[in-house]
Amino acid sequence: MRGMSDSVRVNRAPVLTLWAAVVAERLGHPPSTALSLASAVAGTAARAKARRLGLAEAPADAGDRPRPPAPQRTLRLLGREIPVAETPGGPLAAEPDGRPARPEAVAAYVARAFGKHLPAVRAAMEELAGRLDPEELNRTGFRLYEAFRPEVPPDVAGWGAKGELHLDRIRRAAG
Repeated sequence: MRGMSDSVRVNRAPVLTLWAAVVAERLGHPPSTALSLASAVAGTAARAKARRLGLAEAPADAGDRPRPPAPQRTLRLLGREIPVAETPGGPLAAEPDGRPARPEAVAAYVARAFGKHLPAVRAAMEELAGRLDPEELNRTGFRLYEAFRPEVPPDVAGWGAKGELHLDRIRRAAG
């Protein structure tokens, strides 16, 4: 893939979602677990950015609201502790109400976002992930994402904006 097909116009959220799934798989998680964890990582990042831009308020004090059941365990991915729900097929990221997140919905979201470019983008990310020890990858993976993510305006104008994801930047991210 060279020339125009070496970049994809895409929003940052699916880029982070796919990258987190690739990292989770490199850590040994099955694809369904990886997709659900990836969605939780991207959601956490999006909520933090929305608060930073003033598009959302910080979570209110729990006060009198009932608390969802505490998850029995968490898995660490890209610097975030993700609550998980145990299922017969393995652990999945837990929704706020404790139910397991649906990996099928995450897979469909990523497929829609990248379209025909998904295999090439995934291959570039897998190549990058494969060059690092899994533990180091999990520790430095978010910084790697920041090195190759699409450029968008840093203010509210960049919220949800598409930018160019350059596959050569993914391939070179680990230096």
